[in-house]
Amino acid sequence: MNFTKSIAAVVIASLLFISCKNNSETTKTGIATTETTAPKVKKEIAAANLQTASFKVEGMTCAIGCAKTIQEELTELDGVQTATVDFDKKRATVTFDKTVQNPESLTKVVQATGDGKTYKVSDMKS
Repeated sequence: MNFTKSIAAVVIASLLFISCKNNSETTKTGIATTETTAPKVKKEIAAANLQTASFKVEGMTCAIGCAKTIQEELTELDGVQTATVDFDKKRATVTFDKTVQNPESLTKVVQATGDGKTYKVSDMKS
């Protein structure tokens, strides 16, 4: 009986060891390495070309899903230096290169986020 329990424990431990794979690769030296992607390098924006736009975003229902998604979409645009979306105030503020982006293109990106009908931009100030 004790022998059977020992065998069962070894088999279970072996299965756990084999099935729990890590996403890292082990090199010949035995050191685990992980793949990393380089962050997107943003081009430096000349101070003379900087412009800030602030606008109201209607249709957001949560801070984590809606506001964060819109903020990420805006931040990833070429020519955008910073973007913040405040869920409580329902406002977005974007600092961008006016030679690359304009308030109308920012509006289109926000309204296209999600299903294209959920978010509405109003009260644009630049």
